[in-house]
Amino acid sequence: MSKKNQDSILQPPYSFNVAWENLLDDKNFIKVFLSDILEAYVVKQRWYGGKASKLKYIELREYFRIQQKGEVYYGLLLEVNFEEAFYQHYFLPIAFVTDENFAEKERILPLSINGQDGFIIDAINLEAFRKLVFERIVNAEPNDTTRVRYHKSIDFHDKVYESSRFMGLEQSNTSVIINDRSVIKFFRRIYADKNPDFEMSQFLSERKGYKNTPAYQGSISIMDAENVNVTIALMQELVPNQGDAWDFMLKELHKIFSNLEYKGINVHKLPQTELFERLNIRDVPPEIIDWAGLNIFLKLQKLAQRTAEMHIALGSEFEDTAFTPTHFNGDYEVWLKNRLLYQFQNRLNTVENNLHRLEGLSQELAKEFLERKNEIRKRFVNFDWTKLKGERIRVHGDYHLGQILVKDDDFYLLDFEGEPESTIRDRKVKQPPLKDIAGLFRSFHYAVYATIFNHMEDYAYSQEDLFLAGEILYRYFIGVFLETYVSLIQEHNINIGYRQERIFLLEYCMLEKAVYELGYEMNSRPRWAVIPLQGIMSIINETN
Repeated sequence: MSKKNQDSILQPPYSFNVAWENLLDDKNFIKVFLSDILEAYVVKQRWYGGKASKLKYIELREYFRIQQKGEVYYGLLLEVNFEEAFYQHYFLPIAFVTDENFAEKERILPLSINGQDGFIIDAINLEAFRKLVFERIVNAEPNDTTRVRYHKSIDFHDKVYESSRFMGLEQSNTSVIINDRSVIKFFRRIYADKNPDFEMSQFLSERKGYKNTPAYQGSISIMDAENVNVTIALMQELVPNQGDAWDFMLKELHKIFSNLEYKGINVHKLPQTELFERLNIRDVPPEIIDWAGLNIFLKLQKLAQRTAEMHIALGSEFEDTAFTPTHFNGDYEVWLKNRLLYQFQNRLNTVENNLHRLEGLSQELAKEFLERKNEIRKRFVNFDWTKLKGERIRVHGDYHLGQILVKDDDFYLLDFEGEPESTIRDRKVKQPPLKDIAGLFRSFHYAVYATIFNHMEDYAYSQEDLFLAGEILYRYFIGVFLETYVSLIQEHNINIGYRQERIFLLEYCMLEKAVYELGYEMNSRPRWAVIPLQGIMSIINETN
């Protein structure tokens, strides 16, 4: 509701003579709720994705009841409008509580309803709400056709609610652990379509029996005013784990870099390998194994196996058109180039405007990036679909070490929502599977440099030598991963193209990812801009 259209007819303390069940029908309440009060609340939330833009106003797009017997909560679909002439949609469930102890967190608005003083709060903070949602899912009727639709997997048999707790800090969603066996993820930023995380989770675990992702257990969706199915929550198996692969990799890399001094290694004498050269572990020189250890390469093989199995499952569907493999074509090429050239220009402007914030190697690489902008742009333009024989499939879309759980000696893949900056339509576009691999390789690169930055004072080597050692190691990581991944993919007849095509796509997608990363680093932590800049230049300088 635009502030200009709001009449200041009500002042705190707010009082409404209506029952809670009818509160959202009260126009005066809506005016109060959509005022500065809600705006002030929303902009402070971790899940709010509009912090870089100027909020104009918030509208209540629609609301619905989440209820069971006499217990009623409201689900709100909010439209946040920005001065820059775009909008985002968010899901906010609300509850009315009279006990102040229940309103210690996420208090939105104090008010009186029918003479009862209380507070409007985010319902997810209320255990009674979490219990209700769980019970509605486990008791869901098959083929639910009501407006609020609860769905349960045929493989899920838990019936009784025992306990719930928050999973921890998240950026874009809110996850709650139920019974220490399940996770309900409430999507905060929502889209007028099925959420990719819900689609992919259900497809992989229910349709394809893929075991290395949390099993799909249930979901909640709402049929909105335009009869579009909007996913608002997803319930999955809780996978016991030892943390994510990012933390695992940082610990392993710290040990590896510490070994340089322990073993008295001359970095400049370490054997090198070509980028994207497929390597069995036996092909890795003994000097590298002696330095890094065998374990990290065995782990990379296992991760490559699980990644290949995911793509095999996604690439072997021939009935559901949302998942059937497809070839490259002109429409895809136009979509890709338009998207990437726009992004590239944005990053060029960012680097030009912030060059003064860089120093040393970062500044040198940034200047080279600007000098060679036409060469880089040409690499993006040089995408000719007619020369590509591989296929496109649904992919993870935001695949990196932080999206992978470590469980004992195995890996579990999660969070299939896609790239945060992309539209929901773009996230569902079928891509070459190597796009996921490129994202993971960029994550390896980040982990190498993050380790160096975090422990610079612990290593008795110059930054230059550490960077050199890191780049050598990074190539061996890629080589070992690729050998396992490509072998398995080809064994199951997933078409990722011939060798030169694979290298072209990997370079293309890694360049795209590094350019994407550059924007974040330049705006948030310029010291780290060296990582995507190194990634860009190593690809540009590589000759195949």
